[in-house]
Amino acid sequence: MRFNSSNLALKRRAPVVATDFLRRNDRMAALLPAIERMARLQKDCAECLPAMFKHCEILSFEDGQLLLSLPTTALAAKLKQQLPKLQDTLARRGWQVTGVRIKVQMTKAAEIKEQMRSLELPPAAVEAFDQLGAALEASPQNSPLIEAVKAMVARRRAG
Repeated sequence: MRFNSSNLALKRRAPVVATDFLRRNDRMAALLPAIERMARLQKDCAECLPAMFKHCEILSFEDGQLLLSLPTTALAAKLKQQLPKLQDTLARRGWQVTGVRIKVQMTKAAEIKEQMRSLELPPAAVEAFDQLGAALEASPQNSPLIEAVKAMVARRRAG
């Protein structure tokens, strides 16, 4: 059989949507309404306070109590100031929120750290430092500086 793009179309399967997959299993299908409800609540909260809910997650919503998770205490303090606005907006959208609790859940430090970039000096800069080390007056006051400059030049030329 020769390659033809129309032949591929006949053999392709239709993509399966996640909700369709969940509906096929009875246990999972029972969870689907709760998942959809939490997703709608998360969306409504994010529309109300987009800057805050970039980092915030809804942990639970039971008996009118909304439990939110934030990664830092600073964000939690900012959100506490915005809680009346959030509750009013959610009430207008049909959510019966009687109280909001905030839980600070720190993320791993490895996720927060930025990668260190290696700093390199151009060859002209290394040469200028070499000339500086040679031009400095050899005195007891300058000797630590001269040694440091010469050591740096040697490291940069070796590496």
